Amino acid sequence: MMDKRNYQLEMEAEIARLDGRRPSLLLHSCCGPCSSAVLERLTEHFRVTVLYYNPNIEPEEEYLHRLSEQKRLLSLLPGDIPLLSCEYEHEAFAAFAPALADAPEGGERCLACFAIRLNRTAELASRYGFEYFTTTLSVSPHKNADNVNRIGAEAGKRHGIHYLFADFKKKNGYLRSLQLSKEYGLYRQNYCGCLYSKGR
Repeated sequence: MMDKRNYQLEMEAEIARLDGRRPSLLLHSCCGPCSSAVLERLTEHFRVTVLYYNPNIEPEEEYLHRLSEQKRLLSLLPGDIPLLSCEYEHEAFAAFAPALADAPEGGERCLACFAIRLNRTAELASRYGFEYFTTTLSVSPHKNADNVNRIGAEAGKRHGIHYLFADFKKKNGYLRSLQLSKEYGLYRQNYCGCLYSKGR
């Protein structure tokens, strides 16, 4: 049996190799609460720009509400963390999701959803000259870090951009996101984003 990869240790090793340099990193964020603890961890070592691209979220009002909370969080955090937000492109998710409506949470529908978001992140990171990209998705205890990191690494290879392996739930990352959400009064949604996940 293969040993389980420790993505937290891999990230720490990558940071150590930076030797104090702060390269640019595009961080895909699913929402403000998830990004809170991740930003706290990354901004010491990288010049982070947040990307909000989540075509899975519905309805559009929910998408805009989460985007508003993401903007509000960034305005409250120390430093100047830029935000790159995308138009609401639910059709990108709707193109494949109905055929996978009966897939379990964490199954093929979720993997395809991770892929469209991480591929777009990698594409934009490459286009705008970022040195790294990664995602907040692994901070959630409901997301499998192996799947998230595998899809992220594949997207990085496809677009020629360095993917930062991470498991942000490690070292109490999820607990810290709860604490920061309370501290900043952030809206915490009760479903991942797509209506298939609501109530599951």
